[in-house]
Amino acid sequence: MDLTFKTENGIFNYRVCAVILNDDKLLAMKNDKTPYFFLPGGRVSLHESAETALRREIKEELGIAPKKVKPLWLAESFFVEDADKEKFHELCIYYLVDVSETEITEQECFEGLETEHHEVFEWLPVDTLQEQYLYPLFIKDKIHSLPKHFELLTEYEY
Repeated sequence: MDLTFKTENGIFNYRVCAVILNDDKLLAMKNDKTPYFFLPGGRVSLHESAETALRREIKEELGIAPKKVKPLWLAESFFVEDADKEKFHELCIYYLVDVSETEITEQECFEGLETEHHEVFEWLPVDTLQEQYLYPLFIKDKIHSLPKHFELLTEYEY
């Protein structure tokens, strides 16, 4: 069971995301449900640790096992989703993920493995992120100076 639930006032969501960098590029994805880029990852299941969920999601979406992961941020975000206009309260743990020994670093753009929503992954140059239709918004600035220690962020996007 995913740790997400819907109420009459909005949706609560607990998820994990991968910050994957290679040659000054950030790996982002889109699917047929969303017009914007977002980071790979997904929902955490009940009784599943955040790191286990991250590794599972990377395996499901990209077909790889990350060599090393490091927690960067716990972001509490309040936003209205652009595609379906649902109001969200989300907790997301962002991890720096090392995929340097995998073949995905050799492809500029590629399709994901999950079939529910057609997913496309693309390496976005870090110096163009301000112009990209990309969520979460904070990543556009924070990507330039990754924290040495785990940080708590609160973001209001509405």
